[in-house]
Amino acid sequence: MPSSFQTFLRRSTALLALLILGACAQLPQNVDRPVSTALASPAAGTAMADLVQQRRQADKARYESGFLLLGGPQAAYGSRLALIEGAQKTLDLQYYAIHADASTGRLLRGLRSAAERGVRVRVLLDDFHTTGRDALVLGLAFIPNIEMRLFNPLAGSRDSTFSRLLNSIDDASRIQQRMHNKLFLADNVLGVTGGRNLGDAYFGNATNGNFVDVDVLAAGPIVQDLSRSFDSYWNNERAYPVQSLVTREELQAMRDRARKADQELAEESASQQKASDNAPPTAEQRARAWDEKPLDLRTATFVWAPAAMLADKPGKIPADSGPESAKAPGLLVSRPGDKAGTSPGAASLEAASDLAASGDTVVEGLLQLIGQARADLLIISPYFVPGKDMLQAFSAARTRGVRIRVLTNSLASNDAPVAHVGYARHREELLGMGIELYELRSEQAGFGNVFGSSGGGSTGTSGESRAMLHSKVLVMDGRLLVVGSMNLDLRSQLQNTEIALLIRSNELSRAASEQIERGMRERSWHVELVDGSLLWRAPEGSGLKDTTTEPDASATLRLLLKLFGPLAPDQLL
Repeated sequence: MPSSFQTFLRRSTALLALLILGACAQLPQNVDRPVSTALASPAAGTAMADLVQQRRQADKARYESGFLLLGGPQAAYGSRLALIEGAQKTLDLQYYAIHADASTGRLLRGLRSAAERGVRVRVLLDDFHTTGRDALVLGLAFIPNIEMRLFNPLAGSRDSTFSRLLNSIDDASRIQQRMHNKLFLADNVLGVTGGRNLGDAYFGNATNGNFVDVDVLAAGPIVQDLSRSFDSYWNNERAYPVQSLVTREELQAMRDRARKADQELAEESASQQKASDNAPPTAEQRARAWDEKPLDLRTATFVWAPAAMLADKPGKIPADSGPESAKAPGLLVSRPGDKAGTSPGAASLEAASDLAASGDTVVEGLLQLIGQARADLLIISPYFVPGKDMLQAFSAARTRGVRIRVLTNSLASNDAPVAHVGYARHREELLGMGIELYELRSEQAGFGNVFGSSGGGSTGTSGESRAMLHSKVLVMDGRLLVVGSMNLDLRSQLQNTEIALLIRSNELSRAASEQIERGMRERSWHVELVDGSLLWRAPEGSGLKDTTTEPDASATLRLLLKLFGPLAPDQLL
């Protein structure tokens, strides 16, 4: 993982390039995009559909959709392996980033095997990170029975993200808007959604730092709603088949460069290993410790509950930057639509989803829900940059007496330190409202099974490493749980497309709340305003001292953010 300073420089340089440079680039025209859709009858004739039905009957479930929170890396990874190995007809993947590394390599080999046995595989990937070594994942597009499309592509060389930004700078308003949705769907009956992208750092296998994240494994009719969202993006004019952007020859050249780089790295690692018999295991070695273990879906414990989906429409990102192009905000919303829809839980969720649908985006829909909170709001948002609408919603909730607690990244745990500026400039205002703020302590392995670990603890696959918060969760009044891809920031609200599941379940809400509260107490700094100055209270039992400066962050990083942070407006962070 890059250092915080390197990440800061990379993002700051890209931001400046977007603001002051100019270039010209063109995407292909008249692209052929054959229309395809999810299975029309997901319950007919697949083993996973039969399994879901059997589990529901065995549990005597009142509701048709079931859910399992996936916190730890092993559960998150194993669930995806189980979907790959169990799929008989279709696999649909939609992601912001897929990294070409050890963890993802095992998943991609599984996709190839699924395609070979006749499963139709569709992979939809945002195009921002398909550069350098990560561009190798585009090889999936040239495998029979696998289709791959890139959403909102950047024109130009894939040697580096920076070069592509320069080449597309005349289209800056479009390229800074990204598809941030995450879906992993099998046979239109089981699926995973939440905060994770695909890569070592999301599954506890990165050497220097790992993300603390959470997903939900969903079963039943709600997955059909997720599939409808996938199809709306897959068949959109912003989705380009990989073959329209990358040739086989270009892909082979990228493979040759990656092979050479791997050889040089292997030689360097061998030299280091010879110098020290106690060298830590490589990411590949750690990944092999558990990557052959899919989740046993037959014993997975589902909570059956009414649920709804919120998803930004793909038109939130304009197709081009011409004068006729404009954002088309709006939400794809699924109502509970359950046979038990007359129950109090389903009825309250129906009302909640109707209310959320009045917003133009996922984040605005959640702000509508916050407006109905009665007693308590628990929020996890890794990047927390509240705009005017969010501040008004929080202020109104506090006026009603709602307790609001927010867990976000500290400066030290933030993988994008420049984004921390947008939070820090509002910190005193938020505290003045009575909002309780907690910031994840960076140097630890994670906290608990629902919100996982950053790679240590129960998985046994790695030791202590830098933890970076990446979960996106909201619990309202102990009965409504929201898990999705969205942050509470202006980028998620105004620019990126997002998706969220709303689950009306006291049981899941209680389990999530217990884990969040434990993480706040034991693994996070509690930020307070004391005599007009900020004070970071150390986590319980940590043995650390309270501090009046950003904890665990270097003086150099703090100075750089103080100098350059004001140049970055909230909406670009």
